[in-house]
Amino acid sequence: MADSARIHPTAQIHQTAIIADGAIIGKDVVIGPYCVVGKDVTLDEGVKLISHVSIDCITHIGAHSLVYPFVSINKTQDLKYNGEPSTVSVGKNTTIREYVTIQPGTAGGIMKTVVGDNCLLMIGVHVAHDCIVGDNVVMANYATLAGHVVVEDNVIIGGLSAVKQFVRIGKHAMIGGMSGVEKDVVPYALIMGERASMHGVNIVGMKRHGYSNAEIQQVQAIYKNVFNEDDDAPFNARVQKQREALAIANQDRAAQIVFDFMDGDTKCHFCGPKSARG
Repeated sequence: MADSARIHPTAQIHQTAIIADGAIIGKDVVIGPYCVVGKDVTLDEGVKLISHVSIDCITHIGAHSLVYPFVSINKTQDLKYNGEPSTVSVGKNTTIREYVTIQPGTAGGIMKTVVGDNCLLMIGVHVAHDCIVGDNVVMANYATLAGHVVVEDNVIIGGLSAVKQFVRIGKHAMIGGMSGVEKDVVPYALIMGERASMHGVNIVGMKRHGYSNAEIQQVQAIYKNVFNEDDDAPFNARVQKQREALAIANQDRAAQIVFDFMDGDTKCHFCGPKSARG
């Protein structure tokens, strides 16, 4: 253990752990057997590394997060990475289970990788460079994010699913297990399939988060019309038509979240029903 590491006196550190010079170890942190903590790591109050955890890049882990054995937060696999001082940030109360890998950003991206508060990353999850994962996100076993992916709040990603580079996943979306996600996933959508497509709206999830029946029906109507293959108008024109129609009525928060997402910067098309265009 390095003498120059800044270690709070209440921290509990196993004698086999290695803490490098410069690391900042907060109040009531627990670092278990055979953990390796690099010089640019900050662990906030109550963080627990159970055992055999390796963190060796510029990393900040928020208060009371729990990290299980054999997690690796280390140099990115991006071959273009050239030693730039990119970072990883993990929020508060997040649980990272065994064999998860998280990698820092790159100069070709946003120079950071972020995992939010209250997330659960199950066994074998991979979060690649320059990803942004919001709050309250659940990624089931071996779900994988390629580089530059954005996952908004309250998303659930099923086990063994893979998300392609630069894809965005909107709030409250749910991705079924073993899905290959190649296009942007609109908020509240249910997505599944080897080449994933939209299978309706995440009604159960919306109800659990307090959305009214009227809001759910509004989202369903938007997607029914936006992804309507019988409408010969271009996709953007269909979106605008829905926006104008709802501007006449009282537009609920769910509809606004949908339109804000569709207005966002994207490098991908939107993931619609199998038979839909767009």
